[in-house]
Amino acid sequence: MKIALLGYGKMGKTIEKIAIERGHTIVLKVDKDDTNYDVSQADVAIDFSIPAAAVNNITNCFNANVPVVSGTTGWLDHYEAMVSLCKDKKGGFIYASNYSLGVNLFFEINKKLAKMMSPVEGYDVSMEEIHHTEKLDAPSGTAITLAEGIIENTNKNNWKLDNGNLDTIRITAKRIDKVPGTHTVTYSSKVDDIEIKHTAHNRSGFALGAVIAAEWLKGKSGVFSMKDVLGL
Repeated sequence: MKIALLGYGKMGKTIEKIAIERGHTIVLKVDKDDTNYDVSQADVAIDFSIPAAAVNNITNCFNANVPVVSGTTGWLDHYEAMVSLCKDKKGGFIYASNYSLGVNLFFEINKKLAKMMSPVEGYDVSMEEIHHTEKLDAPSGTAITLAEGIIENTNKNNWKLDNGNLDTIRITAKRIDKVPGTHTVTYSSKVDDIEIKHTAHNRSGFALGAVIAAEWLKGKSGVFSMKDVLGL
């Protein structure tokens, strides 16, 4: 499979290594400041760029009839516009806030726990996420996805960074050097705490999941998620 890498930072380089190990060829590498490039030679594109470049990258893929897997966060104000463009162009699109296979299982555990906790009185839910100091957005896209899973299954109706109340999930975001990503969801009461946690040890899990998603998306049209890729 011929892959275009849109974004060639640390994640892009890790994706390149794993893709080559799995027998694929990297035909294009686009750095964060590159805007003039031809993606049409690729079978599929993987976008791990920056928020300011993501919409342009995804648009270029749809216009070139190249399916795209996007893992860039911080641009989701434009998500519905990209979904609409994908459908207009009959393109293929997967967006995920996190491609780690373990995190996507964690998302489902989070929803299940939220549903179980919803009728139980006396517990409040909060969240903490920790990432490396180079991460540009806060809270992380993964934390937002976790919060949305809780909102779907409880009486919480929103999330706020560093603040919360009876209707709102408090998310604390910390930036610590060389931390790939840790997410903790805590239900606290006066008598005990219930906690679920996912800790990434390195970037390889995110990169592997993105390559697996690209393998799955090749030749398909439509808007999909990692739940489709994993059959969850």
